[in-house]
Amino acid sequence: MDRRITRVLRLGKVEIGGNSAISIQSMTNSKTEDVAATVLQINQLAAAGCDIVRCAVPNLTAAAALAEIKNKVSVPLVADIHFDYKLALAALSAGVDGLRLNPGNIGGHNEVAMVVEKAAERDIPIRIGVNAGSLPKDILQKHGKPTAAAMVEAAWRHIDILEDIGYKNIKISLKAHDVPLTIEAYRLMAGQCDYPLHVGITEAGTVNSGIIKSAVGIGTLLAEGIGDTIRVSLTGDPLHEIKVAKEILKALRLREFGPTLISCPTCGRTQIQLEKLALMVEQRLQELDEPITVAVMGCAVNGPGEAREADVGIAGGIGQGLIFRKGQIIKKVKEEEIISELFAEIDRIIAERKMI
Repeated sequence: MDRRITRVLRLGKVEIGGNSAISIQSMTNSKTEDVAATVLQINQLAAAGCDIVRCAVPNLTAAAALAEIKNKVSVPLVADIHFDYKLALAALSAGVDGLRLNPGNIGGHNEVAMVVEKAAERDIPIRIGVNAGSLPKDILQKHGKPTAAAMVEAAWRHIDILEDIGYKNIKISLKAHDVPLTIEAYRLMAGQCDYPLHVGITEAGTVNSGIIKSAVGIGTLLAEGIGDTIRVSLTGDPLHEIKVAKEILKALRLREFGPTLISCPTCGRTQIQLEKLALMVEQRLQELDEPITVAVMGCAVNGPGEAREADVGIAGGIGQGLIFRKGQIIKKVKEEEIISELFAEIDRIIAERKMI
């Protein structure tokens, strides 16, 4: 797929835009002023594969806490600012790597200029974030309801403020909980500028429903080459967001993250407890970091051929199973030995790769 051409910006050690890898973001749900809890959550997110973490900054106490937090974590930090330029200035003084704010609602021209001047000292990117649910009243009245055109118009209102000051270290998001609306807004914006885009479906819901909406919305845009950094927004533990984001990127072959599991949906030919087997393999694979594709197939007749793209796999029969590599059967084993033999073969493949 062809990637949309954008300018490049840096958020701490992470490069965004251009041909850079699509980065994964999340947001802490701890109280930012609770340094210990916030540091713990950020480090857990980083260990899970998160590239950038955003923290809410609702008051000056939270802003001041960012300095200590920054010294105890390894990933870039973004301060989430609303309505008050003083919070943005305090967050910048604390050493954050990025700001999420809308310059049209943090103060007047002089206040915005103060924030931009301080951000420019360290070349700090500013993300303009437009949400369909909080459009300016005049824009909403003009368009009658939240539309893609209304969201893009709101974004340009904020962009123009920064550009008039001469600041173009910008990335943009245009989020809605409505998937088609979000997709339309990003498509429209993508054709009007070369700023990097932060893509996500806001207020997507719980882990159950939110995964579907996020995969469809984010996945559609990424498949069209739109999007440079993503956040999957789910109600609950933000660690779930990282797992889903990684799976979206893996599914589109945009990034590699550890093992990939292939398993068939079962049918009348299945002669083993395939679901149980697949879940056991999936659980064991979580212990691995290496990118390897593993297949669990229910049919010994067609399984190896249907999963020939897998690095290694198993196909079940009555009381036995086949171990195969790249579609070629290498051994037949007893049913009770399938898991252990599969992972022995996985270990051999990983060892062989390290010898190359």
